[in-house]
Amino acid sequence: MDPVATQQVITETTVDAIPMDFSLWGLFLRADIIVKLVMLGLIFASVWSWAIIFDKWWRFSRIERRADQFERIFWSGRSLEDLYQEMGHRPQHPLSALFIAAMREWRRSQEIVSSSFVGLKERVDKVMQVTISREMMNLESRLLFLATVGSVAPFVGLFGTVWGIMNSFQSIAVSRDTNLAVVAPGIAEALFATALGLVAAIPAVVAYNRFSSQAARIAARMESFADEFSAILSRQLDERS
Repeated sequence: MDPVATQQVITETTVDAIPMDFSLWGLFLRADIIVKLVMLGLIFASVWSWAIIFDKWWRFSRIERRADQFERIFWSGRSLEDLYQEMGHRPQHPLSALFIAAMREWRRSQEIVSSSFVGLKERVDKVMQVTISREMMNLESRLLFLATVGSVAPFVGLFGTVWGIMNSFQSIAVSRDTNLAVVAPGIAEALFATALGLVAAIPAVVAYNRFSSQAARIAARMESFADEFSAILSRQLDERS
């Protein structure tokens, strides 16, 4: 065999044996434009989900801690008027917002001499229900995004997977070569898109379930406090009538 031809075969074999870059960055750079858009969308969704998760975790922790402090003070036997004045009309958590809204309506109604006791209780109860609804809307804000990411991200990643596999089959058709080196890059990019979809979806689903449970627990806590506070006001009305 010709030594020159032998050297050429060895060189080509060495070039073909050079491993491709299968790092995450390399997979992203080699990906098709559609797959890149899918990856970028999933990365953005994951980053924004984690921002919401940290914000909600800090906020719910602070709310529960301050709610415990408020209930200890409220049930310590202090005067409602003194507690209302001390809070400075600036609620710092849902329970304090509920208390301030009810006390504000209570004091306004007391200024109206002709107001009936029955109408007063109904107005206070209505104000507390409206306050509960408003506070729950604030607590549940942006949780819908987590639910959406958790349900949609795997399918978006699957779309990137299907697109990458289609590109792999096109490479086979063009090169007429079923060698693994021909299809491996496209399959790797496709699987990377699937992995990104799962990375975005799993934390979003877990966080959504946890925060929804905490929000429901706070809502039940507010409902119980509203019923107890309404009973206190009802007793005071009975004493005045």
